[in-house]
Amino acid sequence: MFKLINIDENSRIPKYQQIVDSIIYNISVGNLKMNEKIPSINRFSEEFYLSRDTVEKAYGILKERNIITSIRGKGFYISRTKLISKTNILFLINKLSNYKLRIYNHFINKIGANTHTDLHVYHCDETLFSNLLEKNKSAYDYFIIMPHFKTSKLTHITLTEKAASVLNEIPKNKLIILDNIKNKINNALGEVYQDFENDIYESLTEGLGKIQQYEKVFLVYPDKSVYPYPRRILHGFRKFCVHNNLDFEIIDKIYDDFILKSGDLFVTIEESDLVNLVKRVREDEFKLGYDIGIISYNDTPLKELLGITVMSTNFKVMGETVADIILNTKKQSLKVPFNLIIRDSL
Repeated sequence: MFKLINIDENSRIPKYQQIVDSIIYNISVGNLKMNEKIPSINRFSEEFYLSRDTVEKAYGILKERNIITSIRGKGFYISRTKLISKTNILFLINKLSNYKLRIYNHFINKIGANTHTDLHVYHCDETLFSNLLEKNKSAYDYFIIMPHFKTSKLTHITLTEKAASVLNEIPKNKLIILDNIKNKINNALGEVYQDFENDIYESLTEGLGKIQQYEKVFLVYPDKSVYPYPRRILHGFRKFCVHNNLDFEIIDKIYDDFILKSGDLFVTIEESDLVNLVKRVREDEFKLGYDIGIISYNDTPLKELLGITVMSTNFKVMGETVADIILNTKKQSLKVPFNLIIRDSL
């Protein structure tokens, strides 16, 4: 590595700063790689006939900027290689879905060009989540985390003990919790979230007059899923139906031979159930919105095009608020608006 470092004895730039600049330059051009070991402070000072204090100051600056990290008993290692002159952000989501990508895209459009954001998916798996954070906890300036995990029985849990332990190792002034905050993480820089139980209760209440025109309301809630949904959605639906004395039933999917009856209203969560339901409505020659009603969870452009009534959070507000927290370094907790958007299917 020493042949890559350039120290100019005649330069007016302090030697510690020359060390910093030289290491950053060699990272930026690919000469130094992620997790590559660099010389100790003593060896560096001996090689260039510099005082130990000079090298120690340079290494201190690099550590503060999370460009290098030290491991007790092993030495110093490169911890950041991508666009190190910019603000580096880790955006960690539990699954690749349409609405999560919309949040991410709104965030990217707002955050601007002076940042670099890495998007990673941990598939609701606590081990993958923990490994990603352990490996990268010193490599980023900010961590945007969507906490959604699954149990061994494929049910939803907001945060496991293992995931909470890893999250608590991240400095709170670098941590933003997104989408779901019913967890054991306190004093994060930002919280931008949905309130799943009350959101569904209140949005259904907005449409109570139309909902009461149907004879029975079904919630299609996947009981077990690779990407399980918060059970607070189920609780909010049940509370709404009980409070309004509605005949209701909770089913786990729309089966191919499911019998539709005029006067049924369905609340769907997964896209596959919505597609199957619309196909069945057409095959049985029911009139959508009159004979059979549909309310879908989370809006998409295609649902708008098809005239599907939705209950949805505001993805634009969610993404842009997270960007504002970082741009302004301002602590904020915001529950994102969640509304019923009535279209032809209700």
